[in-house]
Parts: sequence; structure tokens; C-alpha cells
Amino acid sequence: MTTATRYEQLADRLVQKFDIDRAEIHPEATLGDLDLDSLAVVELTMTLQDDWGISLDETETPPRTTLSQLLTMASEAPPLTP
Repeated sequence: MTTATRYEQLADRLVQKFDIDRAEIHPEATLGDLDLDSLAVVELTMTLQDDWGISLDETETPPRTTLSQLLTMASEAPPLTP
């Protein structure tokens, strides 16, 4: 899966699940900029794990994490183990 495809999927999830205005979503936006609290970050992380079949650690995604950094983490993440 390409980074561009993952970015679009991430943006779609943010709009659908967290009701974030698409205009606020850009690669350098932080999770904090998007008003995602710690519970929302956990929910987002779990959603991305399910969507992409990868293992992400929500403790490594503080509010200052940008969407670009999140995508890099996802591309380097190991596959989700059953």
C-alpha cells in the first residue's frame, strides 16, 4: 500500500470517526492540533491496526505526533500478529 493511499485512508477515518473537518487535515497537523485526546488516539491506533494489519503502539503517538510521522510509523510497523 502506498503512502498516498494510506494518507487518504487516514484522512477518511479522521473525518468519519472523529468528525474532523477535512480542511484541518494535512501532513504536518498534529494529533493535538486535531483535538484528539488520549482516548481518541487509542481508538485511532486500534482502527489503523485493524485497517492496515499492523501493530502500532499508542504510547508512541503523543499529541505532538504529526500525521506524516504517524504514516512513517505505520510503514515501519510490524504486521499484526493474531
